[in-house]
Amino acid sequence: MPPSSPSRLALPVASYVVLLVSALQTLVVPVVTNIQADLGVSATAASWVVTGNLLAAAVLTPMLGRLGDLRGRRPVMLGVLIVVLLGSILAATTSTLPLLIVARVMQAASFGLFPLAIGVLREELPPQRLTGAMAIVSGMLAVGAGIGLTVTGLVMQHGGDYHRLFWLATALTVIGVAGVVGLPRRAAVATGRIDWIGGGLLGLGLVLLIMPLEEGNSWGWGSARVIGCLIAAVVVLAVFVLAERRISDPLVSTRMLTHRPLVIANAAGLFLGFSMFAVFLAVSYFVQTPPALTGYGFGSTVLAASVVYLLPGSIAGIVTAPLGGRLVARFGPKTTLVIAALVAFAGFGLLTFLHAATWEIIVGAFAVNTAVMFGYAAMPALLIANVSPAETGIANSVNSISRSVGMSLGTAFVVTMATRNLIPGAPVALPRESQYVTVFAVGAILALAAAALVALALPQNRPTHLSTLEVEEEEVFGAAGLAVPDDLVAKENAARA
Repeated sequence: MPPSSPSRLALPVASYVVLLVSALQTLVVPVVTNIQADLGVSATAASWVVTGNLLAAAVLTPMLGRLGDLRGRRPVMLGVLIVVLLGSILAATTSTLPLLIVARVMQAASFGLFPLAIGVLREELPPQRLTGAMAIVSGMLAVGAGIGLTVTGLVMQHGGDYHRLFWLATALTVIGVAGVVGLPRRAAVATGRIDWIGGGLLGLGLVLLIMPLEEGNSWGWGSARVIGCLIAAVVVLAVFVLAERRISDPLVSTRMLTHRPLVIANAAGLFLGFSMFAVFLAVSYFVQTPPALTGYGFGSTVLAASVVYLLPGSIAGIVTAPLGGRLVARFGPKTTLVIAALVAFAGFGLLTFLHAATWEIIVGAFAVNTAVMFGYAAMPALLIANVSPAETGIANSVNSISRSVGMSLGTAFVVTMATRNLIPGAPVALPRESQYVTVFAVGAILALAAAALVALALPQNRPTHLSTLEVEEEEVFGAAGLAVPDDLVAKENAARA
C-alpha cells in the first residue's frame, strides 16, 4: 500500500529541519567580529553567542531526543521550533549582548531536531527506504552549513546589519513549523522520565568550566574569579556524576565514564568537536584580519571568509562522508579513527607552517573537516563493539555530549588565544600571528596524541562486514545520539564473534 500523504512528508520535512539546524549553527560564526563591533563589546564577550549556543546544545540535544520518545516526535519538534522562532525574533530585535546570548541559547534547542528527525523517519518509512533516507538527511548537515555560510556572506557583503541574519533565521524557522504541522500524529514510543536534575547540573558545570577559560585574559589567570569558577566546576560536575549513579534514567550512564574503550571513544569525540570549531573559528578570524595592520591575514570580507575559505570545509562533509563509511567497512572503526587523527594532524600541521596563501588555508581546513567526517563515521561502530545492544542509545548520547563539549572548548581556546598577546598601537584589538600559529600547533599536537591513544589503548576491531550504506546508517544514529537498530548491532556483533 502506498504511503499516506503525511508519511510522504517525512523525508522532505526531516531533511529541511536538519538543514535548518546546520544553517543556524553557521550563520553566526563569520559575523562574530561584526557583532563585537556593533555592540561595542570585547571579542571574549561576543564569542558567547557561539559558546553559549554550543553549551546549551550539549545538554538539550539528548534531553530533547528523550522527550520525543516520551511525548511523541511531532509535538516536541513543534515545541522546539517555536522556541527557536522566539529566539530568532529576540536576536533580530535586540541590540544588547545578554539578550542576544539568551536568544542563541534558545536557538540551541534546534540541535535536538536532528535526533527527532531521525526518529520521524524510523516511524514513517519502510525499512527498504530508511537507509537511503537517513543518508540524505545526514547530508543535509553539510548542505545546511554551506547554505548558511553562503547566505551569511551574501547578506553581509556590503557590511550589512547582522540583525538581518536573524530575521532570515526567523523566516526559515516559520517554514519548518509549517512543514512539521503536516506530519502525522504518532503515539509516544517509550516510558520513563527526563533527567532534569542531571541536565541542570551538567549545564551549570560546563558553564563554570568554560567561562574562566574564555575570560582568563581579562580576569587574570590567577584571579579569585578564575580559580573559584574552576573549583566550583569540579564540585558541580562531581555532584553530577554522583547524582547520575542514583537516577533510574540518567542523562549519562556512569559506566560510560569508567570503561576504558568508552572513555577513549568519548575523548575522541571531544577531539572531533574541538577540531571542528577550532579550525572553523580560527580560519574565520584569521582571514578577516587586515594585513596592513598586522602583517598577516587577508583582510577578507565576510562574503570571502564564508564562501572562499569556510565553504570548502563544509563541502568536505558531502564529498568525504561516503569514503569514511568505506574505510569503516573495510578496515574497522579503530583504524579509521587513527586515519582520521593523522589527517587532522596533516591539516593542522599545514596551517601551522603555511598560511600565507589562500590555497594553504583552504587545503588545511578541508583536511581537518575531512578528518572530522572520518571520525564521525567510525564512532558508532566503535561504541557498538564495546557496549551491549541495550546500551547503544545512551552510548551515542554520551558521545554526542562529548562532541558538543569539544566544540565549546575549541571555541573557548581560539577566543583565549585571539585576545592575548595583542599588537600594540593597533586601532582595534588584534593578536599577533603567533597566536594563530599556536592554535594550529595545539590542534596538530592533540591530533597526534589522539592517533597514539587510539592506536595503543583501544583493542583491535575487525572490519564491520557491513555495507557502506549500513555504516553510513550507523553514523547517522551515532551523530543523532540515538540507539543503533538491533539488526545492525546483531550483524556487526555476529561478524566479530
